[in-house]
Amino acid sequence: MRLRPQKIHHVITGLPIGGAQTMLSHLLERLDPFKYQQSVTSLNDLNTLGRRFQELGMSVNALNMSHGPAAALSVSKLVNHIRKQKPDVVQTWLYHADLVGGIAGRLARQNNIVWNIRHADLNPKTDKRSTILTARTCALLSRWVPQKIICNSETARDIHVELGYPSNKFKIIPNGVDIEKFKPDLASRERMRLQLGIGPEQPLIGLIGRFHSQKDHEGFLSSAEIMSRQHDSVRYLFCGENISFKNQQLKDWVYKYHLEDRVSLLGIRNDMPKIMSALDIVAVASSHGEAFPNVLVEAMASGVPCVTTDVGDSRQIVDTTGFSVPPRDPKLMANACLKLLEKIRKNQNHLGRLARQRATEHYSINNVVEMYQKVYESLSRPS
Repeated sequence: MRLRPQKIHHVITGLPIGGAQTMLSHLLERLDPFKYQQSVTSLNDLNTLGRRFQELGMSVNALNMSHGPAAALSVSKLVNHIRKQKPDVVQTWLYHADLVGGIAGRLARQNNIVWNIRHADLNPKTDKRSTILTARTCALLSRWVPQKIICNSETARDIHVELGYPSNKFKIIPNGVDIEKFKPDLASRERMRLQLGIGPEQPLIGLIGRFHSQKDHEGFLSSAEIMSRQHDSVRYLFCGENISFKNQQLKDWVYKYHLEDRVSLLGIRNDMPKIMSALDIVAVASSHGEAFPNVLVEAMASGVPCVTTDVGDSRQIVDTTGFSVPPRDPKLMANACLKLLEKIRKNQNHLGRLARQRATEHYSINNVVEMYQKVYESLSRPS
């Protein structure tokens, strides 16, 4: 007798384009529909990805959750929704969904709850009070609510164990990359550089990520000014949510560091593999909070070496294929980027080839999805 599909219900804080949402997308697209029946609830609105999921025929529910006393109504709706869905596993993503989805799952008498933590350090100077409070509340509930806790980096696991999360529940599953989608592409490189008005040999450094204090765009622009004094042909490309000259704060920083003729601000792009192919270096300048930046493995799979700040597992991800520097040090970031550009010039991007090899061997999305599958299979067997 054939087993019915295992029902996985994902609960996520929201559905803008981000690291957790990208990993969720991979699971929705790649888990075998004959073995897994998946659905999604967003605590907030549908946003970009939610609408895209619906267009693909996926079951997506949005709670548009309010703050304060009205939030109880949203929790009640989620409890009823889970009871109606009768999933075999409730997979929650990010602190607020871990808390709300975990409690709702338990109230709906669901035992197989899997949390997903994707945040590294918690800093009162940079993280919201509500985020820190939610993480600490989850720590108190972590021995009772989840069966498993998936974490995308060893650094994040260690930090949360110190907060009181039980170490025996953690399963580390890194972020993955589609190595067939992100790969070296000389034709795309030439076309994209032509569109951007950048010469074939002109150095181009990219910083990919939404406009957020965590990403430290100003710190990297400060590094770019330092680089430009020593290497006046380098150009810089930024893309992500709210990355445009319509963003007055970002525009002010570009002019503050005298980079208006050297910077391209491209906003949200749907052609990231082509963007990656045009770059010589990808920089990650994050100052805090990052556990496992997706952009690192996407760049590496594209044959683009990286310079990253030493946040989360970033240093271990790039290993010897790039460089890592301390956060919030524009001079060291600038020096590392210039050193890497020189290595690329001398070695004809040998590091880029090593980076792709490392991404292929350690971070292939097919392997990562299989890790999630094994977690789900360990929790319940549908009949």
